[in-house]
Amino acid sequence: MDSLEPPDPDLCYRALVGRDARFDGRFFVCVRTTRIYCRPVCPARTPKRENCTFAPSAAAAEALGFRSCLRCRPEAAPGTPAWAGTEASVARALRMIDEGALDEGSVGQLAARLGIGERQLHRLFVRHLGASPQAVAGNRRLLVAKQLLTETGLPLSEVAAAAGFQSLRRFNDALRTAYARSPSELRRVSRAAPAQASAAISLRLGYRPPFDWERVLAYLAGRAIPGVEAVAEGAYHRTYRLGGSEGILGVSHQPGHRALSVRIEGTGPLPVRQLVARVRRLFDLDADPAALAVALGKDPVVGPRLARAGGVRVPGAFEPFELAVRAILGQQVSVKGATTLAGRVVARCGTPASFAHQGLTHFFPTAPALAEADLSGLGLTGGRILALKGLAAACAEGTCELKPGASLEDSVARLVTLPGIGEWTAHYIALRALGEPDAFPASDLALRKAAGSGTLLAPQALERMAEAWRPWRGYAALLLWTEPQVDLAANTAA
Repeated sequence: MDSLEPPDPDLCYRALVGRDARFDGRFFVCVRTTRIYCRPVCPARTPKRENCTFAPSAAAAEALGFRSCLRCRPEAAPGTPAWAGTEASVARALRMIDEGALDEGSVGQLAARLGIGERQLHRLFVRHLGASPQAVAGNRRLLVAKQLLTETGLPLSEVAAAAGFQSLRRFNDALRTAYARSPSELRRVSRAAPAQASAAISLRLGYRPPFDWERVLAYLAGRAIPGVEAVAEGAYHRTYRLGGSEGILGVSHQPGHRALSVRIEGTGPLPVRQLVARVRRLFDLDADPAALAVALGKDPVVGPRLARAGGVRVPGAFEPFELAVRAILGQQVSVKGATTLAGRVVARCGTPASFAHQGLTHFFPTAPALAEADLSGLGLTGGRILALKGLAAACAEGTCELKPGASLEDSVARLVTLPGIGEWTAHYIALRALGEPDAFPASDLALRKAAGSGTLLAPQALERMAEAWRPWRGYAALLLWTEPQVDLAANTAA
């Protein structure tokens, strides 16, 4: 099923009958007799074909007047792969919505950030998701609230704030409308754990199988910033500061549930929705392995690698500024060397944490702090220091926003205006920090060598070869980078 088109009813029903997890989140089943919508993996009795209609998103199902299933819990489904195909504006808009762009801002402002008109944005959302941007934003708030009610013991006021509702009244009204139950009644139905004295909460984030957890974790482990990130006992840990809250989070794999488990512990109101969105991007949980297999599986260069990968993901970034700094530090040095440099920068410029867990001791330095810091004596070249300070100053002043642009080309063009950032670094930042799945640093020596089966291809030749991999060149790059027989070159250290 092509996610750019309306769901094929016959294909959807076959996926429902087979409880095919590969289609989880790609469509939702709306049952006319119950007025409830479900995931295709719902364990309930399969409804008759004539009683089913299919929606491309949870928001579309709700717009049709259906209520969320309390059994299969659509809030736990993987995200809709709206970026499938060449149109990426919807994916960029969804990332901005997850960051709260429509909690207080308007659709017009969101469209302006994307470089398109408000009407065009509305048409794209209806085409890809079956609902308007405002409806999608409201549905995402609703599903986050439902998950927090179901899986945590947070007080209702904190659930409302964490989900992005501007008032407790709006929160109550939205849940009553969607579920015909009050928030307290929903919590009793789910039998969520009672509130604890600890501020820690745990949530499950679903994905479409297969998922190569070991490969992603190994990639992050080799690049973990000392004091800020750590990989230990099969899990990822890090510090965070976001929205007035600071703390730690840990991410582990639950393959039996086709999900990652996220534990968040922090001070102040926990910005759960934003934290969850960042974890989803970090582990690329909304990737669609089936679509990737169709696009790349038969390619003679990356196809065999994809078959061996067993669920490739592009490791993203929890914090875009942090990743951009890491990318600059990784220019022309080894992965280990770049990690060492990043640890030195954190030790000097970062803020010490009031706790210690799994070697986590610091928060990554803010852009203003790094812009004003003395970076001499850390083993950095003068050019590298100028690049870091230029990036930090631009981010601190607001002249450089490390957020999705109107297009991949726009994002790269903005980045290369900064001193010390060339095409390779810009594409790397676009791929991992901005979530651009088609970003592709064609000048990378390791990519040129791997794609040429040991023979170093010219960048232009690699670019021509990579045309067949659009719009997933970033996934092709990861497959080429992470093959064990490839001797990674210096400029892949980031």
